[in-house]
Amino acid sequence: MSKIPTSKTATVVGLIDPDVLAFTVGKDPLLDLELAEWDCLGSAAHVTMLTRMAVKPRLFSLEERDAVVVELGRIAEAARRREFVITEADQDVHLAVERTLTERLGDLGRRIHTGRSRNDQVAVDLRLYGREQLLGVIGEALTLTERLLRFAKRHRVVPMVGRTHLQPAMPSSVGLWASGFAEGLLDDLIPLWAAYDITNRNPLGSAAGYGVPLPIDRGLTTRLLGFAVPIHNVVYASNARGKCESISLAALANVMLTLSRLAEDLVLYAMPEFGYFEIPREFCTGSSIMPQKYNPDVCELIRAKAARVVGASTAASMILKALPGGYNRDLQETKELYLEGFQTTRASLRILARLVDGLKPRPDRLRAAFTPDVFATDRALELVAGGMSFRDAYHQVRDHLEELRMMDPDAALAAKTHLGATAGLDFEGYAARVAEDRLRLRTQRKIVDIALSKLMRRVGQGTP
Repeated sequence: MSKIPTSKTATVVGLIDPDVLAFTVGKDPLLDLELAEWDCLGSAAHVTMLTRMAVKPRLFSLEERDAVVVELGRIAEAARRREFVITEADQDVHLAVERTLTERLGDLGRRIHTGRSRNDQVAVDLRLYGREQLLGVIGEALTLTERLLRFAKRHRVVPMVGRTHLQPAMPSSVGLWASGFAEGLLDDLIPLWAAYDITNRNPLGSAAGYGVPLPIDRGLTTRLLGFAVPIHNVVYASNARGKCESISLAALANVMLTLSRLAEDLVLYAMPEFGYFEIPREFCTGSSIMPQKYNPDVCELIRAKAARVVGASTAASMILKALPGGYNRDLQETKELYLEGFQTTRASLRILARLVDGLKPRPDRLRAAFTPDVFATDRALELVAGGMSFRDAYHQVRDHLEELRMMDPDAALAAKTHLGATAGLDFEGYAARVAEDRLRLRTQRKIVDIALSKLMRRVGQGTP
């Protein structure tokens, strides 16, 4: 693990034993580097609101507000370049930003914490971060969905043995297999959008969880940060910390379960014993001792990473399970779970989209896997259509499987024309669902980008 830097100029909150400080700070100085840009945006919105607040004397003049926002922009840029430093004495990103502002602007830096707590600072940081990450996950899930649908449509009539319990079951197709995973991802977008809607609410102004005796304007900070609405109740704004993360992690876990099952199928069907697909060599690794080996490590790691995201979701829920109302330090432990969940899910989506783009079916091996018994159910239903009872047809076919040797896989696929079957796949419907989600994604991205850009461009315009 990287060593956390130290500083003699950090803002000190409370008197604390050095060992206790190290224990309670934990990994925050490293983890919070992911939140530094978002903390600056939250602070820019807060100081803009303070400038407009109806108190005398005014807390910030327009010029002072501009000076603070300019420095916040510089800190955010340094954070993007990985040049911003959070020390152990800072404890977290909030005090590190305040320290930096104080070093550069003196008294102005010491005044920006007016009317807020680190509790609502971290809450707004995590929601700004989570909102951005959820839009990223949704975009990358749509990309993988599009790649799977393109693969499915291109190979929609290539026969493939459908399996249950891993045993040969009924005729299927490459198109049905691949589009099945695509539809699974489209359904995974539903909880992702729900998590986005919950995340896209402003907790800023809750302070320590009970509001402040100042005429703060929570509606203004909501608009400045591009949130849909503020969280109304200040106690709930505090209690929602952790719950918001847990909901997002649960949505990410659903995505990873879909990816894990896809990865497992690829591992199995690329085995020499199956040989249904060729995984691109660049997505496989070799052996240190066996020259012939090409191992499906990407797919294997996705199975393991799915377990980590599911574990993170479970851990976050368990941390919340017995917490009393109000802020509790236990919530600090959900932060790493949250950050890792997003990073892992997004990396997995990106790498699988590239893998699917280079995946190749092997029609000869796919067809060779069709043994007579694969057609047993289809034949039994043909007999039923001819007037035989299903149970009699079932026994008739079971006792005469050798009669199925001349069954044709292509004819079997063409015979299933009903909705969602091998000859009834609605690729136009899939495309419409993808387009709908793409439009919603572009719309939300535009709303957020306009709000945040406007917030940081107000400098020198004579209005907060």
